[in-house]
Amino acid sequence: MSDAEGYIIEFHRVGNAVKVTAMDPVTLTEVSMVGAPGFGDKELTRLVVRKLEYMLAKRGTNSGNE
Repeated sequence: MSDAEGYIIEFHRVGNAVKVTAMDPVTLTEVSMVGAPGFGDKELTRLVVRKLEYMLAKRGTNSGNE
């Protein structure tokens, strides 16, 4: 699934949790998190994109997807 901001978002159900991965295709930076399925895809996407943008800012590799 591709996010509106240009990031690639993937959901993988693991037991009673969901592993969410986000990748910036420009810098190839990838982050993951695990959340409860009850949060819903929209909220999990928001959280993992926030984490990815934090990592991009920390590394100084802003891909212009802000």
